[in-house]
Amino acid sequence: MKREKSNEPYFNTVLSSEENDNENFDKNFSSLTLQEKPKLKKPPLYKVIMLNDDYTPMEFVVEMLQTYFSKSQEQATEIMLHIHQKGLGVCGLYTFEIAESKAAQVLDKARKNQHPLQIKLEKE
Repeated sequence: MKREKSNEPYFNTVLSSEENDNENFDKNFSSLTLQEKPKLKKPPLYKVIMLNDDYTPMEFVVEMLQTYFSKSQEQATEIMLHIHQKGLGVCGLYTFEIAESKAAQVLDKARKNQHPLQIKLEKE
């Protein structure tokens, strides 16, 4: 059951269909404890940064950006050129677990293809 969003405290009460149980309700539940909904903060985000090297082909970098970071051909080419010219480039911004997973997938694929590609994660 989905609750409407509200800033009001919430609580759950279970009533029994048994007559005897409900007769003693006041005696057993003289006060209710309200729980406030915990205020959740957004998790920190991490940049996945690809570093330039002299050996990994540009086409491979573009393929990784398209496959693992959902970039279009144009976006991937733009990021690849930025990496090539500036020495590094941001592939995406994710929560730590997702950033770590994407980095591991790209590095695994690079190693299988014998490319020395490097990636680092940086907290935003």
